[in-house]
Amino acid sequence: MELRDIEIFLALAEELHFGRTAERLHITQARVSQAIAKQERRIGAALFERTSRRVALTPLGERLRDDLKAGYERIREGLESARETARGVRGSLRLGIFGPNAHDLAPATRRFRERYPACGLSFHEVRFTDPFGPLRAGDIDLQTCWLPVREPDLTVGPVVMAGPLSLMVSDSHPLAGRERVCLEDLADCTLPAVPEPAPSYWVGALAPFHTPSGRPIPRGPLVTTFHEVEGFVLSDDLAVVVHADGPRYYQRPGIEYIPIEDAPVGRWALIWRTTAETELVRAYVQSAEDVLDELPRDALTSSHPAGGAPRRAGANPRVSSGATRVASS
Repeated sequence: MELRDIEIFLALAEELHFGRTAERLHITQARVSQAIAKQERRIGAALFERTSRRVALTPLGERLRDDLKAGYERIREGLESARETARGVRGSLRLGIFGPNAHDLAPATRRFRERYPACGLSFHEVRFTDPFGPLRAGDIDLQTCWLPVREPDLTVGPVVMAGPLSLMVSDSHPLAGRERVCLEDLADCTLPAVPEPAPSYWVGALAPFHTPSGRPIPRGPLVTTFHEVEGFVLSDDLAVVVHADGPRYYQRPGIEYIPIEDAPVGRWALIWRTTAETELVRAYVQSAEDVLDELPRDALTSSHPAGGAPRRAGANPRVSSGATRVASS
């Protein structure tokens, strides 16, 4: 029995429908019928009971399914392992993430693990107070980061998440209860200060230092973690500009998120140290890009991803229209 015929048999044993099996394997329904008929002729007995209304495995078919499935999975694993070796993809990848980014990257991560099951993958939190330090120190291989990133030693890869910015305030803040605010309203708020080594251009891309008309936006106490941010917000000392993952993952009693109607879309990309690019880094980036490319164009909303080709930091990554992220809501 050829490997493709085994694959057709196992798929039909799972789907119990000739049309769905053909669609799943990207072949014609006639090809499915021919493969099953050939197998039954070789074995000398029926593997499926067929009527106009249903398809079911015979007892012999059930036994053959159980016998073939384990062996077929071992063959697939062996072939994938051989492909990994041929590609030179081996070892462990250390992926840096901010906060809940792992949720939004889950489809890309699953694709990577499916393709490279023998490769390790670990997650490491990156703090907004030192967004590039762990990457430069060699503690991680690849990470997410909000844009722009203008670092000559770093490569900016595909945009993997994007979405609207919001203002995070307490429910007793003067702006609480409003349906929306604009960037000019930030002059009447106090935003947190972020210590070095976080670059000011990078911090200002999320939380500007001046409104569009040039009014200064006050800065308050230094913050180093999101939990500190929440504490200051709840005490009415601060308002905070946050990405779309704020209202998505950090709904808390006493806190509101107000859309900033004229703010730019907040975009996140994969970045890595240019001189430390490896096959493993390229493999994860390719997995993310393939997930992005499979999404229909009309799905590019605030709950789906946009993509772009890798480039050096400082370049302007290509972004598909719409606010997006890798994982669906």
